[in-house]
Amino acid sequence: MSTEHSSPTDDADLEFDPAELQALRERVAELEETVADGDDGTKMTIVATQGSFDMAYPPLILASTAAAFGWDVVVFHTFWGLDILHEEKSAGLKLSAVGNPNMPVPNAIAALPGMDTVATKLMQKRIDDNGTATIEELIDLSLESGVDLQACQMTIELMDYDEDDFYDGVTTGVGAATALQHMADSDIQLLV
Repeated sequence: MSTEHSSPTDDADLEFDPAELQALRERVAELEETVADGDDGTKMTIVATQGSFDMAYPPLILASTAAAFGWDVVVFHTFWGLDILHEEKSAGLKLSAVGNPNMPVPNAIAALPGMDTVATKLMQKRIDDNGTATIEELIDLSLESGVDLQACQMTIELMDYDEDDFYDGVTTGVGAATALQHMADSDIQLLV
């Protein structure tokens, strides 16, 4: 057994192909530019199916945050989730007190008339006191950030909504096939 130690690559043995070295330099420059732009090409699709007051926040917060990272974001609103984008209905979304495991009251009390209104008012007060954005502010922020907020065409027809009922900037007339294609092309898919 020899005690001599030789490096498999001594500096004298290293030879660089100038074309390969140039290609590496160009690739590094390209990657640095991508990082500087904040656009890493990540795509995310969120499907929003619930339209209660508390369930309006997760898709909008996630979408606006992802857009701030430079991601391509689509939020496909279907069934009750469509009410989040409906100008009139989104202003009246309620927090359901019944069956909500985080409510500090038993279901028998939560089922009393007016408890959903009380729960909603309490949550709205907490949101105001905390300085958290409203649903309308999050919709505006998402749209300004380039998030594509989509309204399911079948649900628009099912609920007998008019395309003019939605916030300006909402993409209407989107079918399930279009939504599925974006999901298939996305790196991240979320069902909220």
